[in-house]
Amino acid sequence: MEKYLQYASKMDDHAFRELMNEYGQEVWNYAYFLIRRFDAADDLVQEVFIRVYQNIGSFRGESSIKTWLFAITRNLAFNYKRSAFIRKVTLTDWIGRRESSPSAEKEALDQILTDDLWKIVLDLPDKYREVLVLDARYGLSNKEIAGLLKISEGTVKSRLHRARNKVNEQMKEGIKYGII
Repeated sequence: MEKYLQYASKMDDHAFRELMNEYGQEVWNYAYFLIRRFDAADDLVQEVFIRVYQNIGSFRGESSIKTWLFAITRNLAFNYKRSAFIRKVTLTDWIGRRESSPSAEKEALDQILTDDLWKIVLDLPDKYREVLVLDARYGLSNKEIAGLLKISEGTVKSRLHRARNKVNEQMKEGIKYGII
């Protein structure tokens, strides 16, 4: 964050590329978790960085640059989900990209378990999935999550606890019935 504050009045191309290189993948991952579409996540991230480029002067430094980027991403994702086009027309459903996996049996089994775990996380209700991803994947503190989502820290803790319990229940159920 600190190194970007010097560009707050006007961001040059070098600083902008540096910002995109450092946070671009994390912003894309967060966008994907919110909207669950590869193509839409690509478009959303482009829009996020356009807004950042245009509005870097409005960054007050009250939060980290990462939290600010996630807030912009979250707002744009919710606008996207609310748009009439998306409500009326969904051209593609869940599309999973399968990468070639290593031939080692352990790595393949680990990948299957990881895929199953992420499927469970993605199936959580939005309010639980979002706090869990922000905590586990991005390492944001409860205070940062609360500020980003505009909820209290107690609500963050409660949602994290419930999300973890739901994931644990689903994993146990999957193991019990041989699904996982």
